[in-house]
Amino acid sequence: MPFLKTYKLNLVILLLALVICFFINISLGSINIPLRSIFSTLLGSNTENETWRYIVLNFRIPKAITAILTGCSLSLSGLLMQTLFRNPLAGPFVLGISSGASLGVAVLVMGASLLGGITSSTIAGNATLAIAASIGSFAVLSVVIIVASRVRDTMALLIIGLMFGSITAAIVSVLSYFSTMENLQQYIFWSYGSLGNLSWNQIILFSVFFFAGIVLVIFSIKPLNSLLLGENYARSMGLDIKKSRYLIIFATSILAGSATSFAGPIAFVGLAVPHLTKQIFNTANHQILIPAVLIYGALLMLICDTIAQLPNSAYTLPINAITSMVGAPVVIWLLIRKRKMIF
Repeated sequence: MPFLKTYKLNLVILLLALVICFFINISLGSINIPLRSIFSTLLGSNTENETWRYIVLNFRIPKAITAILTGCSLSLSGLLMQTLFRNPLAGPFVLGISSGASLGVAVLVMGASLLGGITSSTIAGNATLAIAASIGSFAVLSVVIIVASRVRDTMALLIIGLMFGSITAAIVSVLSYFSTMENLQQYIFWSYGSLGNLSWNQIILFSVFFFAGIVLVIFSIKPLNSLLLGENYARSMGLDIKKSRYLIIFATSILAGSATSFAGPIAFVGLAVPHLTKQIFNTANHQILIPAVLIYGALLMLICDTIAQLPNSAYTLPINAITSMVGAPVVIWLLIRKRKMIF
């Protein structure tokens, strides 16, 4: 009981921190907007500056929501992969899903010059890039599911996923070699990751994928807790390992694939946030971990995005670099402080 009280108190504190970070993220940027103007905009009242209202409604809020959805999706994907493979280094990149998204964009952007007649201006739309990334993720997912039906060992599936990642990276390298400078530059910018390019319609589509993944995760909680004891023990408890594995892989693919499709490849979050949460909550129970991982993932992405947009500056740093620079030292410090990894 004392643990549950502490857990609920920590969740409330985290939610409050998330709300505060959400408004700070909206307020800061190349133009700093006072919080009272943000509240007036959200409440539909008159604001002292109509330009601020336009910026808040069409740029800042969509970007903050994208950060929350991306952080939640990647961190939850990491938790699922680490439990399924019983490997603390597993993450959304492990099954090659993120690599598949990168391959889809690389084929679209850098393969255009090889196909001829298509210029980069015709494929520069963010929606087009998201569709290409989704197709790439789905293609790799399909291959992984076919392989998963033939491979009984989960560790073998982990290695196969890493091999798929190597194959897609090799194809991207070949495409880069033959690509024009303009197309290569466009692909590199996409690979930096970006949270600020989505329209409201794209955010709605992103949300649909996110909630579909969450529903699958809810059905995976019991299998995940059983898998903590090992596949043999879980099987002796009556768990259908094959069915559970498909369910977890589908959930991860939907969450990680959609996040990469809409925000680009973002490293570190999926790997680090589950470890961070386990160290703080000191448990491996997924019923407790999943809500905490969602909030921590959203919180980390909002903090990283606030730093990346360099308040009072016209420059914006790549979000992919900031997530690693900010998060990695925190995890190292926690592991040194605890002196033991909970897994």
